[in-house]
Amino acid sequence: QVQPVESGGGLVQAGGSLRLSCAASGRTFSSYAVGWFRQAPGKEREFVSAISWSGDNTYYADSVKGRFTISRDNAKNTVYLQMNSLKPEDTAVYYCAATLSGRPRSLVEYDYWGQGTQVTVSS
Repeated sequence: QVQPVESGGGLVQAGGSLRLSCAASGRTFSSYAVGWFRQAPGKEREFVSAISWSGDNTYYADSVKGRFTISRDNAKNTVYLQMNSLKPEDTAVYYCAATLSGRPRSLVEYDYWGQGTQVTVSS
């Protein structure tokens, strides 16, 4: 099975940028769609972005469209989430997950989850 491992979180001021990485241990990521989700304190985990196995299709939540960019490098077995123009409301634990499903926006379709990385945006 594939095990996602997130990195790149941290503390940034509003308007700043961060790049999250999701590397796969175990099996290769190349057959899987990969999604990013986030969970803020007291809130449910929500969809942020996803990318198809080939990288040809990308998906974004309305709240991050135009600010976040997802990409993948299958040769490096890694998926990236470039986050620009960060806002305090982006503060959350960000999770990477992998799925073979054709419904990449749906949290329940994901079988393999990372441990998460904290992103904190100060105002």
